[in-house]
Amino acid sequence: MTTDGEGTAAATADAVDEYADLGATTEDAMDIAETSMDRVRELVPDETLADRVRQKSVHATADPEFQHLVRFTGESADEPVVAGARAVRDERPIVCDITMVKAGITGRGHDCPVRKAIGNGSELAAETGMTRTAASVLELDREGVYDGALAVVGNAPTAALALADCIEDGTRPAVVVATPVGFVKAAESRDRLREVADAHGVPAITNVGRRGGSGLAAGLTNELVHVASDARDGAVDLD
Repeated sequence: MTTDGEGTAAATADAVDEYADLGATTEDAMDIAETSMDRVRELVPDETLADRVRQKSVHATADPEFQHLVRFTGESADEPVVAGARAVRDERPIVCDITMVKAGITGRGHDCPVRKAIGNGSELAAETGMTRTAASVLELDREGVYDGALAVVGNAPTAALALADCIEDGTRPAVVVATPVGFVKAAESRDRLREVADAHGVPAITNVGRRGGSGLAAGLTNELVHVASDARDGAVDLD
């Protein structure tokens, strides 16, 4: 026999387990999260896996028009979502460009190691004068970290450009999520990353324009985690 309090706690825990992509841990927070996503689904189609990523972009930015800025590299728009969810299922590393992106990645619904690139490659940055984020990506790539990983860039255009160079040189992430933000090189870095990813068969999720950012990159990555969770429950077929 359980008390009402125990039953409520169990129900809340079950809800949290089901909705692994958000940070809600209380019944009220779960209600807010579910209501928010219900409203997003009224604004964005809900027919494909790619639509789920478009929905998450709107949820992360509170801008219904952002759904039209998301781009997918692959034979179909669903391909990078499937590739990312499979990588999550296979517990591949999630490698983020900076600390803010890493902090936004959910700790629930997956067993992937999550690490940040920034902080590596300081000697290379000092020697060459390149940005720390670019140097950190090149250093981790030298160590083979990006092969088979979920490569996530949410802040630094130079990190996206460096990752594009790595892919051009033979590195093969399982999927790329890249939404670097800014007025200088941001849009251009995503253009180049899309071009290189498409040329070399690397599934990628990016956006066009100046907007983007760490919260968006983390949100899109969390949706890949959510798709993987749904696949484990039999609600999504990744094969």
